[in-house]
Amino acid sequence: MQKVKTALLAMLLGVSALGQAQAAAYASPQGIWEIEMRDSRYRVEMCGDGAQLCGTLIWLGNGADNAENTPYLDSMLIDHAAPIGENVWKGDLHVFGQSASGTITQVSDDQITLEGCYLGIFCRTYQLYRYAP
Repeated sequence: MQKVKTALLAMLLGVSALGQAQAAAYASPQGIWEIEMRDSRYRVEMCGDGAQLCGTLIWLGNGADNAENTPYLDSMLIDHAAPIGENVWKGDLHVFGQSASGTITQVSDDQITLEGCYLGIFCRTYQLYRYAP
């Protein structure tokens, strides 16, 4: 039984190390990203002390480019989110006039997951994909 436990622990540690190596290999999150609905694009860049993440709304289309949303062009979506782990940041998210505490996770070279929670109970998740014209 001890050999089985040792083997399982070794496998888990190996998988964990592999996951960390893969996380460190992701491309920089800097660039242009498009939300899953393809109606808005954001410029994501490192900001603040160089480790924080910022994202600015730079384009609206496909129905989102209306009088209600256009005032938010050039506004921050991700506001100086601080790193809390490999490819993970935590900070304020601002979505069309609503603010929430959020977590930003780069899950691959070309995908970022945003999870924002208002009052800690009303949560929403968005997917951003690297935009390639």
